[in-house]
Amino acid sequence: MADSSREEARRTRMAAQRTTMTVDMADSADRRTELAATRTVLAAERTYASWTQLGLGALAAGIGSRKLLEGLVAEWMIFGTGMLLVLFSAFCFAAAVWRNLSPGVPPPRPDVQRLPAALLIAVNGFLALVSVAAMIGVWLGPVTG
Repeated sequence: MADSSREEARRTRMAAQRTTMTVDMADSADRRTELAATRTVLAAERTYASWTQLGLGALAAGIGSRKLLEGLVAEWMIFGTGMLLVLFSAFCFAAAVWRNLSPGVPPPRPDVQRLPAALLIAVNGFLALVSVAAMIGVWLGPVTG
């Protein structure tokens, strides 16, 4: 419990120091640069979320295309559409991680923390494996009618 109290006291001191620094730099160009860096990190996270959302939508569409197109178009077209959508979903999951880990020119130190790279790779790696499993299911699964 004492360690916890010391840690909280240390965090409070650090927050007070940051607040003092923020007040000193309120109108400075340095502060505007730091705020721009924070906006850049948050924009990268929104871009990551958009790529992941697009990948999940493409995955759902690729899986659903088999049932939806059944009886409307030729079997090869159903297969091709499903495979293309599922492969696109795997690309989106890889692009999400790549875009978030390679944002370009490194910004100044932002006020917010970036998402951990290991977490991004783990989550999107799992989603890419789901895409591969769906692709195998689209490829090998029978069309029921």
